Amino acid sequence: MLKTPRPRFLAATSRRAVLAGATTAALAVTLLAPVVAQPRKGPAEVSVEELMKAGPLPDMVIGQADAPVTIVEYASMTCGHCANFHNTVYPDLKKKYIDTGKAKLILREFPLDNLAAAASMLARCAGGDKSYDLIAKLFKEQEAWAFGKGNPVPALFKAVEGSGFTKESFDKCLTDQKLLDGITATRDRANKAFGVTSTPTFFINGKRLDNSSLEGFDRAIEPLLAGQGAQPPAAPKK
Repeated sequence: MLKTPRPRFLAATSRRAVLAGATTAALAVTLLAPVVAQPRKGPAEVSVEELMKAGPLPDMVIGQADAPVTIVEYASMTCGHCANFHNTVYPDLKKKYIDTGKAKLILREFPLDNLAAAASMLARCAGGDKSYDLIAKLFKEQEAWAFGKGNPVPALFKAVEGSGFTKESFDKCLTDQKLLDGITATRDRANKAFGVTSTPTFFINGKRLDNSSLEGFDRAIEPLLAGQGAQPPAAPKK
């Protein structure tokens, strides 16, 4: 079983920022409310219509819009299991299903701590294809910026600096309260509406995936492609 390092949880200071600058001695963060505990595992299947409703932030979609299979992933940037998926399973999944037009992947934020929320904000601020590239980079280098000793701000800035961030744009992104509120709302809706409590959590055309290995995806996707419910989910509704 993959061992997940314990992320550095951050203390709250105000509702105005996640980070207060890359040179500060400590992080100024908005305290994320704890994920609401569910009495049991979330439902095995959720309403596709509800799942595809537009949220406060535009969905980050990889793949063709008309792909018959839609994979929705809720992930936390400091989640070791999420990093393992993106580093070891996702490349083959993308080659087999996404690049061939058989499936698309929707990435949604489910930060389990404030540092994860900060990383998600930076990915959003990168913009366009750079958002996906930065997510991949942060997962690949997760050990360096998420689980080092001491203040994580310099390590996080170093991780994103090559993606076009300056000290000023880094600070500006991480003091964007509207963006943080949107990420928090995405997480809270996933928790309350779909029973998501851990990461990564995947839904494939509305059905929860229990095994996120490539073989697990094969077992969920192949029957859909064979005509057993492969109708593409409707476009997001406002």
